[in-house]
Amino acid sequence: MKEKKIVLITGATSGIGEACARKFAAGGYNLILTGRSEGKLKPVVEACKALGAKVCPMVFDVREREEVERQLEKLPKAWQEIDVLINNAGLALGLDKEYEGSVDDWDTMIDTNIKGLLNMTRLIVPGMVERNSGHVINIGSVAGDAAYANGNVYCATKAAVKALTDGLRIDVSHSAVRVTNLKPGLVETNFSVTRFHGDEEKAANVYKGIKPLTGDDIADVAFYAASAPAHVQIAEVLILATHQASGSHIVRE
Repeated sequence: MKEKKIVLITGATSGIGEACARKFAAGGYNLILTGRSEGKLKPVVEACKALGAKVCPMVFDVREREEVERQLEKLPKAWQEIDVLINNAGLALGLDKEYEGSVDDWDTMIDTNIKGLLNMTRLIVPGMVERNSGHVINIGSVAGDAAYANGNVYCATKAAVKALTDGLRIDVSHSAVRVTNLKPGLVETNFSVTRFHGDEEKAANVYKGIKPLTGDDIADVAFYAASAPAHVQIAEVLILATHQASGSHIVRE
């Protein structure tokens, strides 16, 4: 029997992914943490080890299917039975009208938010089904429920996350594998800095006049879903800041 359950978290270098890493480490899991930057991943790995977890760091881009496959094939046997997959890697780029948007930004969002999630799911979930045990937690967004002004392609990718999560839940329903979609609203991480290509002033304005969620808030919900009794499947959770009613309705001071 394994010493501890194993969680694999993509995009673990910052934000919700980093918060999930710390939460699951403190909660008694061993962790496989992935990210594109070894330098950014290293302090998260060290922090999780300090919380008592064993950590297997993996540096790759979820968009690169062949590279993902190569890296996962190299996992030591003791790390191969993944209990929880958190598909967190994702991003928004730009806030433009659809007919004026950057095609390069579109490609990056679609390849990361949709294809990256599919790559991880395709490679890890078959083992869960075979073992009749496992949990997939996809980090979606309130943006997947309804489009907001200038959010077009990002909103579409998160709508796809919802559809893919619902579809996977149906596909594995003959097994004991559980599937969860977490849909955060305003979460203050580096999300908006990335969206605005490093413009920190624009990013700060997104959270002005409201107390936003934190990565820890989302990690708490992810851990709750993973900790529910085996017969309980937390299918979908919408998590909003108190003064946010939807993706487009926010009351600011």
